[in-house]
Amino acid sequence: MTAAVVVAHPDDETLWAGGTILAHREWEWFIVTLCRAHDQDRAPKFFRALKRLGATGRMADLDDGPEQTPLPQQEVQETVLSLLGRKSFSVILTHGLHGEYTRHLRHEEVSEAVAALWKAGKVRAHTLRMFAYDDGAEQYLPRASEGAHVREALSDELWQDKYRIITEIYGFGAESFEAQTTPREEAFWCFDSPQALRDWMDAERGRWR
Repeated sequence: MTAAVVVAHPDDETLWAGGTILAHREWEWFIVTLCRAHDQDRAPKFFRALKRLGATGRMADLDDGPEQTPLPQQEVQETVLSLLGRKSFSVILTHGLHGEYTRHLRHEEVSEAVAALWKAGKVRAHTLRMFAYDDGAEQYLPRASEGAHVREALSDELWQDKYRIITEIYGFGAESFEAQTTPREEAFWCFDSPQALRDWMDAERGRWR
């Protein structure tokens, strides 16, 4: 079983899917992040986290400034392709169409890029999973979306392992957004064909208009 995780930032892989990764150590995990390759603090932490997760991976260095200047979608797609190297996996995990909270443009751009590449056949996977979390338009910390296709409660042991990566490796304090968010339940939108994804995306865009 080969699994790719495509995220915007170091720590996203752990926050939104760390329990799933840790629960399936027998899978061959390859994790890529599109930002912070030259961040002298976050980049080393990312590779330490990969070791704890039993994964390998790569980083890119797309703009991640606080202004969240939109990136050309073509650039994001090309970066995803260059990071993945091999183009065929059993499953690909990535951000949700609307991200996981209000609001980080890079999460949305990565989701759009992976979806477009999968629909075009430029990356192949039997299944695409998108993180399914929301914060109720900033009414609460991100949590599993009610209508998610898959919702998996983590055992105490798995959650503690995940939490330790966030706090001990990435160094987020107990009062930080990341540490307080670290979901005990992981959730995904799951698609077994590009057509299923197209239908869902059309419905979601209509709902969010």
